[in-house]
Amino acid sequence: MKNKYTRVTPDDYDSTGRLRLPVLFWAVLLLQARTWVLFIMAGASRQQGDTLLTVFYPEHQAFWGGLLTGLPALAGFFLCAWRQHFLRLWHCSYWILLVVQVVIICQTAFHFFQDDASSPVSLLFCVADVVALFWWVTNPRLRQCFYAPME
Repeated sequence: MKNKYTRVTPDDYDSTGRLRLPVLFWAVLLLQARTWVLFIMAGASRQQGDTLLTVFYPEHQAFWGGLLTGLPALAGFFLCAWRQHFLRLWHCSYWILLVVQVVIICQTAFHFFQDDASSPVSLLFCVADVVALFWWVTNPRLRQCFYAPME
């Protein structure tokens, strides 16, 4: 019988006995919440904030859509610390974040192909989103972090 869990060492666990999340997990969450990161950066740089938002989001609807699709990633950041208390929600968040990643890919691709003068940054985000989805689906260690039994 094949073991459904990948091999882990004692160093893979934190001080509370939970399996540590891969570093790329945090990168994917940041990628999903990139509109929120940009929004915070724009708020921090008061004078250039409007210009910064206009460069990345010339259409306001795309900005609001990015904020909406970034909400599950923000919730994922906060849920990571409390995953042993909200185990059912933690298990469901794997699929929620996966679906959100697919929606973000569709949204980014739509805006990339709709705009005639697409920027290289848009193409970079499209490629990064596809790579993040591929990693999310194929990484057994990540899946184990979401579904390993927690005491």
